[in-house]
Amino acid sequence: MGQKKDLTGSEKSKIVRYLAEGCSSLKITKLLKRDHRTIKRFIQNSQQGRKKRVEKPRRKITAHELRKVKRAAAKMPLATSLAIFQSCNITGVPKSTRCAILRDMAKVRKAERRPPLNKTHKLKRQDWAKKYLKTDFSKVLWTDEMRVSLDGPDGWARGWIGKGQRAPVRLRHQQGGDGVLVWAGIIKDELVGPFRVEDGVKLNSQSYCQFLEDTFFKQWYRKKSASFKKNTIFMQDNAPSHASKYSTAWLARKGIKEEKLMTWPPCSPDLNPIENLWSIIKCEIYKEGKQYTSLNSVWEAVVAAARNVDGEQIKTLTESMDGRLLSVLAKKGGYIGH
Repeated sequence: MGQKKDLTGSEKSKIVRYLAEGCSSLKITKLLKRDHRTIKRFIQNSQQGRKKRVEKPRRKITAHELRKVKRAAAKMPLATSLAIFQSCNITGVPKSTRCAILRDMAKVRKAERRPPLNKTHKLKRQDWAKKYLKTDFSKVLWTDEMRVSLDGPDGWARGWIGKGQRAPVRLRHQQGGDGVLVWAGIIKDELVGPFRVEDGVKLNSQSYCQFLEDTFFKQWYRKKSASFKKNTIFMQDNAPSHASKYSTAWLARKGIKEEKLMTWPPCSPDLNPIENLWSIIKCEIYKEGKQYTSLNSVWEAVVAAARNVDGEQIKTLTESMDGRLLSVLAKKGGYIGH
């Protein structure tokens, strides 16, 4: 049994496996037919582990530099910690220190998604606000559609996991696993719907009008009094299926025309209070990283979440319109927080 200089990678792996199985170094020597001293040397070197890393002294930040970082963070939203510190000519600061400093004055957030607003859009938003400034918004029926997917808005979730616990497995469907298209409306303190668009149906002008006929008109609107219908203003956004000549003429035949059909400015989801209702429902159905395995199950979750939205919450949304109009005028047609 001759002594060789080096153990091969395969032999090292076998030694580790044999040790895990409880074999002694002498038995391993016999199994691998190697010199006992070679085996013992490898075991001793492995058990010593890596040398403890020597911590380098961290770069200290002066009060003046801290003020510069704060100003740079305010001027450079969504910038990395490195970019912020480099803009202040502060070098030699490790990432962990940079993040710890920024954590006291900023938060890591995603950019908000909004349609672009050009000058024409802003002017139309201002004109819309002026036109409806004296409107009684308790008479306006705000409507919209929302698509809910199986995986959730982003298809992922994060949160704290206790030590020793494994993170739960999250399903990843292609394109979020398809979804359910939901239509609803709110007026004063009342929720209309939600109604589910039939799976596989693409809403064009004809299918949109047929959907309204089968759900909104037959199940809700026709039960209302003549005086209610006379005073109600119907709001919908400018989706092609909504704003087409076919849909406009069809609604007119239903008595929803002229001043009873609200004109809507382009690129203005921030002005529609039902968008806030969708946020409430989505937060409820996807809380704690909830996912769904079927379209029926996610639809049932939407219905349950909608039932839990009380009249006071809806009333808060519809009564916010006066403030939204004033904000649009104050910002000269710019986006408002909603």
